[in-house]
Amino acid sequence: MEQAGPASVEAPAVVQPEVAGPVAAAGGAPARRGSLGPVGLVLAGCVSVQFGGALAVSLMPRAGAVGVVTLRLVAAAVVLLVVCRPKLRGHSRADWGTVVAFGVVMGGMNMIFYQAAARIPLGVAVTFEVLGPLALSVIASRRAVNALWAALALGGVFLLGGGGGGFGDLDPVGVACALGAGALWAAYIVFSARTGRRFPQADGLALAMAVAAVLSLPLGIAEAGSKLAVPSTIGLGAAVAVLSSVLPYTLELLALRRLPASTFAIMMSLEPAIAALAGFLVLSQSLSLVEALAIALVIAASMGAVRTQVGRGAPEALSEK
Repeated sequence: MEQAGPASVEAPAVVQPEVAGPVAAAGGAPARRGSLGPVGLVLAGCVSVQFGGALAVSLMPRAGAVGVVTLRLVAAAVVLLVVCRPKLRGHSRADWGTVVAFGVVMGGMNMIFYQAAARIPLGVAVTFEVLGPLALSVIASRRAVNALWAALALGGVFLLGGGGGGFGDLDPVGVACALGAGALWAAYIVFSARTGRRFPQADGLALAMAVAAVLSLPLGIAEAGSKLAVPSTIGLGAAVAVLSSVLPYTLELLALRRLPASTFAIMMSLEPAIAALAGFLVLSQSLSLVEALAIALVIAASMGAVRTQVGRGAPEALSEK
């Protein structure tokens, strides 16, 4: 499911963490002019991720945020282990340390993000979360122009905070969780690249997902208990795993065989807007004009940061998720 050789951490893409794992560009090969095939695949992946997130939020009354994360991670781990069949032998202690750290970060990132999604609108949660990889991209770039993108992002945060008035009507715990998930997303990018260098194909991803699933299982059982065994809940949890992990990851992999990594990263920057649409259609979560403008500013900052990295002549380094 994964192409070998993950992207460099120098220029992480600003993309949605719900995707199952790291995606490496296929040599940064340019897409065919006039072809909307790979673009359509990426957009379909984005829609799948965000509507999977919206479905997860709707499932929370049944199993709680932690229970939903557990169902999703366990189902995704089973699928990846069956498909990838990773080898357990022949890896060093450092290899295992890296993949375990990757799994811990992956599990923590999803746990905290779902806590945020349970408290604040999905589009707003993704917007705050995107600040993590955006900050990593700006810091890694070390170019003065990135101060502009940082200022745009901060402007968006200022507007989401009601003009600096303590985030207005937003739940402060939800905001803190979204920001925490963003920090873990940045760490996810780093460990994703390290894991990809140490394990072939998607072996490292499958093993890390298994680690995340094992760690989350006791927490999910403690919160949801027997609710996790209800057939309808299991079915919905599996649907969340497919929509949020398996399907978008597969679509993005296919797209990256014909789409430049830089274009892929820019399209991924649209995730907050798609998340807001999913929240509106599935969860009836509406946004004010100010909140919509704030999300637009963060999207513009994300795209600008990616474009700056392309200007450095390193488009292959922009496909990390």
